[in-house]
Amino acid sequence: MRGIHHIAIIGADYERSRRFYAEILGFAILHEAYRAERRSWKCDLDAGNARIELFSFPDAPPRPSRPEAQGLRHLAFATDDLDAEIARLSGHGVAVEPVRVDPYTGKRFTFFADPDGLPLELYEEG
Repeated sequence: MRGIHHIAIIGADYERSRRFYAEILGFAILHEAYRAERRSWKCDLDAGNARIELFSFPDAPPRPSRPEAQGLRHLAFATDDLDAEIARLSGHGVAVEPVRVDPYTGKRFTFFADPDGLPLELYEEG
């Protein structure tokens, strides 16, 4: 194995999720298509060294995320300037948790959520 190719996310409201990941988080759209046979949108977004595949499916059930549920815990995005990203997200009305410090690496991080409550993390590498 060479690494992560993509992360697949199913949004409850495709347009809302597309706006969040493309416009607010700033991931460039690589390809977008409506799949009539599945009544589903699929949008490939450039997330640096991996892709995000954003889907819509009619009547997809919600996934529990809090309290901590089994399965994928969260998706973390790297940043060189945590404070700037927090300010940018807050400017779009995205609620961001207080900054914490990783006790093992000394790096700063915080959490926020996508429009469906999927936990997302910002991790400062710089």
